[in-house]
Amino acid sequence: MSEELPDGWATVRLGDILLEIEAGKSYTCEPRRAEPDEWGIIKVSAMTWGKFNEDENKAVPAYRAPDPRFEIQPGDILVSRANTEAYVGAPVLVGPCRPRLLLSDKSLRLIPSKEINRRWLVHTLASPLVREQISAKSTGAQESMRNISQNALSDIEIPFPPLAEQYRIVESLEDHLSRLDAGSRALIDSSRRLIRLRTRLMSAITSQPHPSMTSTTLGAIARQVRNGISISRPGTDPIGIPILRIGAVRALALDLTDLRYTAISSRSDLPSHALLNPGDLLFTRYNGNPEYVGSCAVVPDGIESLTYPDKLIRVEVNQSYANPRYVALACSAGRSRDFIRQAVKTTAGQAGISGRDLKAVPLELPDLAEQQRRVEKFDEAHRGLLRLGYALTLALQRSESLRRSLLAEALAGKLVPQDLADEPAAELLKRIEIERDSQPKTARTRKPPTANKMIDPPKTAIVPTGIQEELAL
Repeated sequence: MSEELPDGWATVRLGDILLEIEAGKSYTCEPRRAEPDEWGIIKVSAMTWGKFNEDENKAVPAYRAPDPRFEIQPGDILVSRANTEAYVGAPVLVGPCRPRLLLSDKSLRLIPSKEINRRWLVHTLASPLVREQISAKSTGAQESMRNISQNALSDIEIPFPPLAEQYRIVESLEDHLSRLDAGSRALIDSSRRLIRLRTRLMSAITSQPHPSMTSTTLGAIARQVRNGISISRPGTDPIGIPILRIGAVRALALDLTDLRYTAISSRSDLPSHALLNPGDLLFTRYNGNPEYVGSCAVVPDGIESLTYPDKLIRVEVNQSYANPRYVALACSAGRSRDFIRQAVKTTAGQAGISGRDLKAVPLELPDLAEQQRRVEKFDEAHRGLLRLGYALTLALQRSESLRRSLLAEALAGKLVPQDLADEPAAELLKRIEIERDSQPKTARTRKPPTANKMIDPPKTAIVPTGIQEELAL
C-alpha cells in the first residue's frame, strides 16, 4: 500500500486477523424454501444485497443428516465465494436469524479474532480498496460467475487500526451511512412512484373512449406470432448474426447495447420468422420474475440483421389496422396487461406465457389516425418523466459514490482523529497471534460470537435491478 498509514496503524493480511475461514458443503436440495422446522442451505443471493437474507435458502431433504458445525449463527461474517464479478466476496454480518440454516459450498464464514470489531471488519471488506483486490484475485472465464479462494481471500492486504479506533470508526461511519441510507430510500421510493405514474399514463391514454373504438385481440391484428430460435451458448465475439439477450425486453424498452452473436453468418441460413424487422413487437416469454413475463417492446427503425432467442415471442403486427407502438402501450397497462398477468403460469420456479395466450390478449383500438395521435401524446408526457427519472438515477449514483468515499476515508484513517493513548495495532496483532496459535487444530463445534455487542447491520440502499432498467429508458 503506497499511502502512508496513520500512527499506530499496521498493514496486515486478512488471514493475520482471522482464526479460520470455513467453507460450506454441497447439498442436493429441494427447489423450495425450507420450512421453519426444516434445515435449509443458503443461496448466493442471501449474501448479495449488503444484508443477510435468511429467506434465500433451499430445503435440505429430510433424509440428509446436516452437520450442525456449519449452522449459521447471529454475528457470523459471511462472504459469497462464487458470484458475479460485482458481488463475489461481498460481505454480510448476520443479525438475528432463524435456526437450521447451513453454509453452502458457494459461501465462506470468516471467524475473526475476538480482539477484532466485527462491524469494522465487514465495512473494511466492503471498501473500494478491498473490493478491487477481490476483483483482481477472483477467477473465472465469465463475469456472470467468478470465484474467490480461501487462500486468495486470506492474502488480501488491509490497513489495520488500533481496536479503540475501530470502535470510533464504526460509530462515525454508521452515523453517516444511516443518513445516507435514508436519503437513498427516499430516492428509491420516488423512482417507484415515477414508474407507477408512467403505468397510469399508459392506461389513461389507451382506455380513453373514442367513436372509432373497436374490440379485437392481439391475434386478430397479427400476421404471425412466433417463438425465437434456440442457440447454444452464443458468443461475445461479433462474428455472426447478433441475437438479443432475454433481458433485453422491458416495458416499452428494447436494450440493443448488450448483444450476443450466433455462429450463423448469413441471413439465408436463418428461418424467415427469426429475423426481426422494424415495428415487430417482442414479448418476454419466460422469466424468473412473473412481473417481467409479457413485457413488450417495439423493434426500432434501422434494424437489419438481428435475431431473438426462444424465450422471447415475436408478434408481427398488421400495420394496416394497428400502430405497433400503440399496441405496445395497450399491452403494457390496463385491461390488456391484466389479462397477460392472469395468463402467466409458473412451473418449477420459471414463469411463462404461451403464444396462444398472447393471441387472446384483448385490445380496444381506435382508428389509425387516433392511435398515432395518442402515441404522440404519450411521447410528449413521457419526455418529462424521463427527465425526472434521469435526475433520480443521477442522485442515486452520487449516493453510491458517496458511500464508497466514506468507506475509503474510514479505511485510510481519515474519518475520525487518532488518539495517541490507543494501544498500537502492533501490540494487538501480537495478542491475535497468540490467540490463533492456541486454537485447537481439530474440527470443533462453533458457538455464537460474544466479543462485540451485536445489533442489526446497517441497511444498504441498493437500487433494485428492475427500477434501474425502467429509469434507463
